[in-house]
Amino acid sequence: MTEIIKTDVLIVGAGPVGLFSVFELGLLDIRVHVVDILDKIGGQCAELYPEKPIYDIPGFPIVTGQELVDNLLKQIEPFSPVFHLSRMISTIERIGDPLFRVTTDAGDVFETKTVVIAAGGGSFQPKKPPIDGIEAYEGKSVSYAVRQMEAFRDRSVLIVGGGDSALDWTLNLQPIAKRVTLMHRRDAFRAAPHSVEKMRALVAEGAMDLKFGQVVGLEGADGQLTGAVIKEDADTVYTLPVDHMLPFFGLTMKLGPVSSWGLDLHNDELVLVSTETFETSQPGIFAIGDINWYPGKLKLILSGFHEGALMAQKAFRYIYPEKRLTFQYTTSSSSLQKKLGVL
Repeated sequence: MTEIIKTDVLIVGAGPVGLFSVFELGLLDIRVHVVDILDKIGGQCAELYPEKPIYDIPGFPIVTGQELVDNLLKQIEPFSPVFHLSRMISTIERIGDPLFRVTTDAGDVFETKTVVIAAGGGSFQPKKPPIDGIEAYEGKSVSYAVRQMEAFRDRSVLIVGGGDSALDWTLNLQPIAKRVTLMHRRDAFRAAPHSVEKMRALVAEGAMDLKFGQVVGLEGADGQLTGAVIKEDADTVYTLPVDHMLPFFGLTMKLGPVSSWGLDLHNDELVLVSTETFETSQPGIFAIGDINWYPGKLKLILSGFHEGALMAQKAFRYIYPEKRLTFQYTTSSSSLQKKLGVL
């Protein structure tokens, strides 16, 4: 028989918002287990842009996605959360008040007093370009995310797309790649104007290439690209020598199993919550971060941190109904500082 894992809170999602919630809950002596569908901790920050700089985290003028995750992991060390990776939640069943039985596709069974959904935008998949045979190159010379910039050093890189991701990685990889070529279907971009200006300046200096058209075929062997077949117009088709291609056509976000958990949704896409507690329509189930919606919602990491702090206050009342909750500051509370190991 499967051993039942008992905890106070089960967090679904190990991204920055889920990690900071571990900290807020830990300050209140609340035990936490964390489940994530990815095989690593960090959510989209670790999976999609670990080396991409982030500029809007309070107190950090600049921090990469992976640095942010590493700092959050260090911050929650005193609370010893347990992580269960490469798992997707299959079912949530209410068996008490409050008490839930939660199962995963790996056969785990949890009994938890509260559930916190911090699953970002849900499960995300890159939109792939309609190129025959592209699967043979994926994971080796065609990538939908940049996980290690050094992998592109001295390589001929073709970046396809016209949005922020395409422009950001064009500017980040241009200094280390042998040659970067940005390709878009037309001479108009959806990215931040200053990024477009920087890109055009590099093109004018001869430091990179900008081409217009579509990739209609790939050339190479054993998963390694040697060239991309470009259709510029009805009469112009040519092969561009490249080592690696990065198509940035956006992400398809899906709620996945969350949509079947009996929660009130907004436009069938996001979980509707109360802004006082970030509790969903199901008492004891919370939703924080990009997966939730309320009037005025901003999809920012810092907003998710705020939501996690308020969620923890309400979760405490479910877990310790007989205790009085006294709000304390880490700067002045000796009891909190002992929990953090600084006293």
